[in-house]
Amino acid sequence: MMKHILLSALVLGLFACSLPTRPPVTPTSFMVSPVRTGEALKAQTPYWLKIGSVTVAPPFDGKSLIYRLSDQRYEKDFYNVYSAIPAEMIANAEREWINQAGMFAAAVGQSNSFFPYYTLQVSVNEFYGDYRMRPEAVVSMEFFLTVNNGGKTNPLIGANRYTKRVELKSNTPEALVAGQQQALAQILKEYEGQLNKYAANLPKPLGQ
Repeated sequence: MMKHILLSALVLGLFACSLPTRPPVTPTSFMVSPVRTGEALKAQTPYWLKIGSVTVAPPFDGKSLIYRLSDQRYEKDFYNVYSAIPAEMIANAEREWINQAGMFAAAVGQSNSFFPYYTLQVSVNEFYGDYRMRPEAVVSMEFFLTVNNGGKTNPLIGANRYTKRVELKSNTPEALVAGQQQALAQILKEYEGQLNKYAANLPKPLGQ
């Protein structure tokens, strides 16, 4: 009896070793990175602008693409992900866009040690693909521009909210990312005009 058990174990071991090994599944990664085109605007101020925190509301704050399948149902795609978390992607795109627009002397990132007179913070409320009817990319953002004035007055210069929906060409992850990039570019372009107006009439910062 023991011989039969040992023989069976040996056969199973040899069979297991002969099975082909499957490579681990690697998610496909995407980057949302819109690029500004056209001429730079006229410089409106010699001051720098600090790109402050970008907060993304759950469940859109992770690396997985998000699909909205019904009014209450959202689904994460663990096989198609962003190369970085949305907060980092959007902050980088925002900073690059404003630098290319040129209304401030420079736009610097949050990790920069530069003491900011003016800070721009962003809340991303929606960042997903809507598949309830026709497929659309949905991006909704709020911008908050503030001045450092030592608390003497309300630091808020302006708050602006934008929502864009871009119809997708197909139901693929590639189409969703392309639509999100287009929607983000539309928002940044629209806010650029508003920010240019703010930059032309900024309140005096602390100590100036």
